[in-house]
Amino acid sequence: MQDEKIWIWQDDNYPHFRYNKDVLNKSLLSVSQNSGRLDGILTMLGVQKSNALKVESSINEIVTSSQIEGEVLDRQSVRSSILKKMAGSVTKKDTSTKHTDGLVAMFMDSSTNNSPLTVERLNGWHNTLFPDGYSGLYKINVAKFREEEMSVVSYKGGREQTHYIAPPPDILDKEMDVFLAFVNTSTEEPYTKAAIAHFWFVTIHPYDDGNGRIARAITNYVLSKELGLNDGYYSISTAIVEDKKSYYELLEHSQKLIYNKSLEITEWILWHTDMINKAIEISLQQVQTAIQKANFWDRAREYSLNTRQIKVLNKLLDAGEDGFEGGLNTKKYISIAKTSTATAKRDIADLVSKNLIEQVEGTAGRNVRYVVQLMN
Repeated sequence: MQDEKIWIWQDDNYPHFRYNKDVLNKSLLSVSQNSGRLDGILTMLGVQKSNALKVESSINEIVTSSQIEGEVLDRQSVRSSILKKMAGSVTKKDTSTKHTDGLVAMFMDSSTNNSPLTVERLNGWHNTLFPDGYSGLYKINVAKFREEEMSVVSYKGGREQTHYIAPPPDILDKEMDVFLAFVNTSTEEPYTKAAIAHFWFVTIHPYDDGNGRIARAITNYVLSKELGLNDGYYSISTAIVEDKKSYYELLEHSQKLIYNKSLEITEWILWHTDMINKAIEISLQQVQTAIQKANFWDRAREYSLNTRQIKVLNKLLDAGEDGFEGGLNTKKYISIAKTSTATAKRDIADLVSKNLIEQVEGTAGRNVRYVVQLMN
C-alpha cells in the first residue's frame, strides 16, 4: 500500500522520541563515575603523557570511525595530520594527506569547538570527508544536502533487502532546522542527548554519504559542549567497531515502525551510553598502563642498563600484559637485541637480579619465560 507508514519519520509523533529514564539510571551512573575517574587520573600523568594519550585516542577515533563505514586509513598518515594540527607546523616525516588533514580538522572541531552547531558547520565537516567530490568511484553532492531519495540496502543470495529509507529531500531543510534546535538548546541529560542526536541525525540521513561519521562527530560535539568531555582522551568509535553488528541492528530495529510503533529508543540510548562507557574504560586501562610504565622507568633509572636491555624492556612494555605471547625467552631476546646467546643470557640474568623482569611461574630450563616486573 503506497500510503503505508513504515519508517519512524512518517509517524505523526516524530520526532518526539520516548525512553524510560529508570532503565538508563544504572548505565548513566556508571559512565559518569568512570568519566570522573578518567578526569582525575589524567592529572597524575602530567601534560606530556596526557598529550601522548590524546594523540593515540584521537588516531583511534578517526581510524575506527572510517573503518565502521568500510574505509581503511593509513594510521601513520592520521598521526602526521594530528601532530601537524597540534604543533601548527609540518613534521619532519610528514606522511599526512589532504584527506587525513580534513578528517583531523573535523574531529578537532567537533571535540573542542563548542560554538553552536549549524548547517554551514556540518557542510564544512562533510567537505572534509570528501574533499575531491567523490565517494569511491561515484561523484556525490558535497557540503550540501542530498537531492535524491536515500535507501540503505544490502544484497544476500542475489536478493535485495531494504534496511531503511530516509526522509525525502524536499523536507530535509525543515528536518535539520528542528534537529539543530534540539542540539543547540536542549537541556536533556548529556549522555542521553548525545545518543538521541546520533540516532536522529542518521535517521534524517541528510547527505549522500558520510552520515554515520558525522553522527559520531556530533556525539563528540555534544559531550564536549555539555560535559567538557572527549577532547581526544577516549575513542567512542573504537568501542562501536567491536560491536558493529549491534550498531546496525539497533538502528534498523529502532527506525522501523513494525518494530517500534511508539518511537521508543531506550534500548538504543542504553547501548550508546554503554559504548561511551566502554570507550572510557579502554582509556582508563591505557592511562593505568602509562602510569605503570612511568613508575617502572623511574625504578629502572637507578641501574645502569645497556642499550640492548633498554630496547628489549621497551618492547616488552609496549606489547602490554597480553601482547608479548609466551613472555620473553633467550631466543626472543637475541632476535630483538641482535646479539649472541651468551650475551642474551647475561643480560637477562642481570635484569632478573635488578628485579626488572621476573621468571614466569611454572617455566624452567629451555622453556623458561620472563615478564616485566611492574611492581616492587
